[in-house]
Amino acid sequence: MNKLLLILILFPCFIFGQQTINDSILINGTYRNFITYVPSIYQPSQPTPLIFNLHGRTSTAWQQMWYGDFRDIADTANFIIVHPQGLLDNTGVTHWNLGQSNIDDIGFLNSLYSHLVSNYNINLDQVYSTGMSNGGYMSYYLACNMNDKIAAIASVTGAMGTFTQLNCNPNHPTPVMEIHGTADFTVPFNDIINGIEYWRDYNNCNLIADTTLMPDLNFGDLSTVKHIVYNNGDNGVTTELFKVINGGHTWPGSNISTGVTNYDINASIEIWKFFSRYDINGLIYQSTSVTEYITKKDIIKVIDVLGRQTKHLKNQPLFYIYDDGTVEKKIILE
Repeated sequence: MNKLLLILILFPCFIFGQQTINDSILINGTYRNFITYVPSIYQPSQPTPLIFNLHGRTSTAWQQMWYGDFRDIADTANFIIVHPQGLLDNTGVTHWNLGQSNIDDIGFLNSLYSHLVSNYNINLDQVYSTGMSNGGYMSYYLACNMNDKIAAIASVTGAMGTFTQLNCNPNHPTPVMEIHGTADFTVPFNDIINGIEYWRDYNNCNLIADTTLMPDLNFGDLSTVKHIVYNNGDNGVTTELFKVINGGHTWPGSNISTGVTNYDINASIEIWKFFSRYDINGLIYQSTSVTEYITKKDIIKVIDVLGRQTKHLKNQPLFYIYDDGTVEKKIILE
């Protein structure tokens, strides 16, 4: 991710548009930063869902905005995304506090929630949290300790740690999704089991899951996916797991490849499909079609930052031009 940061800083003209807002609020004498993405279709007269998108340990809000990217989906589905910035821990790296420091991250995120509610027409029944790694851990913590505000959470490569389980006070059935690789050596796959079982039982879901093998759409990613769902929870909620066989500590479907990354699913799309079925009172939609958010498109050509046509090269920013007129910037790190 550090390589990515250095590369993208060279091209700031591609990074921020009018819909991306850098801001801060003062918490206990410290300015806490965040990046808000507001889709162009946002209407102040219309209550709009909100997603907290939390970065991992050592990462940043800016990196998470690109790595676990929901912006294209938000532009169609109409939700606001906030990317909060964690502070440094006692080892000098960014983090979300889960008992390892004295930083009041719950105070920050509660205040950030209030700030956004004051400045945008937020649908208070549809506020969600997701995140990568430590951001996934923190999403579980929000499900426990901001449960009166959080409708559902999804973690990618995170887990519900012991500290969170010992300090968990939910007050409503809470849909929970985990996306995790079996070859994740940063947060081992077995670390997620207790958290999945906790929410399965709290939500009063079926003890036996329904399992679906997802289509292996990309043979080159060296991984496959099982979708494991504990159904029939109270208020219609589910507890779900995308088990990425041979997947690493990565965000499936990301445009930025940093290891064994699965491309049979797109984590951002699966998370929004999951969130959009629920509000804080439980099930609102039976299903959401992926085609609402993405359409099939073919690559016309690939160009570099100077506009020269090129091949699918690694370790440099390239622009993929599609037949529907859209352009995507991708960097594949090796």
